[in-house]
Amino acid sequence: VGGEQISSIGRGLCVLLGISLEDTQRELEHMVRKILNLRIFEDESGKHWSKSVMDKQYEVLCVSQFTLQCILKGNKPDYHMAMPTEQAESFYNNFLEQLRKAYKPELIKDGKFGAYMQVHIQNDGPVTIELESPAATVDPKQLTKLEKQQQRKEKTRTKVPSESSRERNVPRNKDDPSASSGAEGDVSSEREP
Repeated sequence: VGGEQISSIGRGLCVLLGISLEDTQRELEHMVRKILNLRIFEDESGKHWSKSVMDKQYEVLCVSQFTLQCILKGNKPDYHMAMPTEQAESFYNNFLEQLRKAYKPELIKDGKFGAYMQVHIQNDGPVTIELESPAATVDPKQLTKLEKQQQRKEKTRTKVPSESSRERNVPRNKDDPSASSGAEGDVSSEREP
């Protein structure tokens, strides 16, 4: 911060914490449990995904990062889902306090809330895991975008022609009652390119 190193850790976790408008004490407690018990380290025999930060007696560096609550509106970031600074600072300090109570206070480090920080992370792997509390909700506008993106992905993964597209290649009889002109009730979402 401002050219001065204010915190550092050795082996352990770097937690980038985004605090949402909707976060409560319940979400805070859930995240503390998850962070401290997440099994992402190897055990003494080299078996991966076996030990937690507490099992290994490693350190935790927490950085408050409101930009994780970003929703893109076109190409511009929108942070209306982030908790306002005044509330977020208290929430963040409470989060740190809960981590220290649940683990060893001397192994929990943090940045400087609200400051412009340069964070240097050396990923071992790299391993990056996104954690969300179960009660976390998504902005309805964002949910629609995510659903559309998922639908596009699913369509591009399909390599075998679907039943409806195969049927389009079969000539239809005008007198056949099951033949549809598309004017009534044809809800096929797939289109021929």
